[in-house]
Amino acid sequence: MLAGTAKIDITCREEGAPAYCVSEKTKEHIPQELWDKKIVIDDPLYLKVLVLDDGVRKHVMVTMDITGIGTRTITQDILWDSADNFMPVLRERLQSDYGIAPECVTVCASHTHPPGRLLCSDAEQIDKAAEAVRQAMQNMVPVKIGVASARQDRLTINRTLLMKDGTDYTLRACNPLPRDEEVEALRPIDPEVGVLRVDRLDGTPLAVVYNFASHLLRGTPGWNITADFPGVTSGFLETVLGQGALAFFIQGAGGDTHEVAENDFEHPKWGREYGVTLGESVLEAFRKAKPGEAQIRTASETVSFPLRKNIPEEVAALREEQARWQASLRYTALNFKTFLPLFLKYALNPETPLHSKYRYLQAESCGELGYKTQDERNRLAIEKYLSSLRAMERMARNEEKIATYLRHQEVIDTLGVPSIAAEVQGLRIGECVYITAPMEVLAETGLKVKKASPFPHTFIASNTNGYLHYAPPASYYSRGGYESNECLLAPEWEAIFHQAVEKIFARLRD
Repeated sequence: MLAGTAKIDITCREEGAPAYCVSEKTKEHIPQELWDKKIVIDDPLYLKVLVLDDGVRKHVMVTMDITGIGTRTITQDILWDSADNFMPVLRERLQSDYGIAPECVTVCASHTHPPGRLLCSDAEQIDKAAEAVRQAMQNMVPVKIGVASARQDRLTINRTLLMKDGTDYTLRACNPLPRDEEVEALRPIDPEVGVLRVDRLDGTPLAVVYNFASHLLRGTPGWNITADFPGVTSGFLETVLGQGALAFFIQGAGGDTHEVAENDFEHPKWGREYGVTLGESVLEAFRKAKPGEAQIRTASETVSFPLRKNIPEEVAALREEQARWQASLRYTALNFKTFLPLFLKYALNPETPLHSKYRYLQAESCGELGYKTQDERNRLAIEKYLSSLRAMERMARNEEKIATYLRHQEVIDTLGVPSIAAEVQGLRIGECVYITAPMEVLAETGLKVKKASPFPHTFIASNTNGYLHYAPPASYYSRGGYESNECLLAPEWEAIFHQAVEKIFARLRD
């Protein structure tokens, strides 16, 4: 086996320029507080290339610090950095310049997404990717390959809460948290840290490819351009390993997985500690991996995922629910100024909130019921205000759902077709297999793929070779979670995907 690596900076260097090209089209989908946001770079974004050649076939693996690949139409220009035709243009360029077959090119997005523009221009992205491949091919050396895993279950949480009423509630910055007594359980995470170790024949490290399932939401305190925790993890690994080794991050099935501390409002957000902790888990697996001989096999399936047809019905149902919540706001007598002191009084001294105990006793002794009567009225008013607050929280969540559904209906109308083509790719390197998905795959799907795999080590590479938003399991759609709301695909996508994966496994094994 021969391998070569290279990396190149792809950061947008227009600091101080508008982060968004705000238009009437995009305004309604971008929070107003971000309309005037300027580009600020906290740390650079990289495109990295690992070229593998076993003497029979050559494969190019590209990782990019970017939200998704080919995102413009599918996100209505909100994610502007990757042109719709990025994959075909890059594959055509690599075939023309270096004779690399299109099916032997894999491009993985880390899914970093601070707001606004991140990358250099479309043409520069292609040129820099081609240049990085050229450099990697020039640097090819004989290598041995090893694979191993570690477990890291303390950094992440499945952000979908299973509610006692049979619905899903997703932890998001724009969703108020539900009441504790309404929560029943959490969905699973995939704690596996999968590591591909690439060593030169003298035992020095050339590359480490690590796969982990987690959304990139920590960011930096200023919410500026950043590679997020993979930037920290990769930098940590490259420093510790030395010898010019490069670290490559491949996003796992982390569509519904994020950092445990994501909804912590009491500490600044920055993924440094997270990134170093993950790096230590990568090193644990790296040291367990035993490099040896390996061959490459590839297989891919082009599938057609049906698009949703039920969005108008979902929006109508949500609007009916909004009307019911709005009607429930009647007879709210208090405002916040009057509610807060009353609430505190009745929370601190529930037995005698309005005055000292002796005044209650004195009133009772002469048959005066004013205190008790007022307490009853105040408690009812407090509970009514609290129920109105809860209604407001539900309505805020529903408004976000409605806006999301309508945005996706616009995308589906723009596409003008009942289904959308997608590529599912399988890459086998020795006993390690990567299954790619051009969308945000959820933990349950990733775990199902791993369970079905006939290979010792199988990893999901989501947000790879394309971007189709979220893809939840079919059973999630009726439960109303964010991932099934932020979804263009009909539930039938799941069976189609797993059938494609089954075919790929068979072809990689033969």
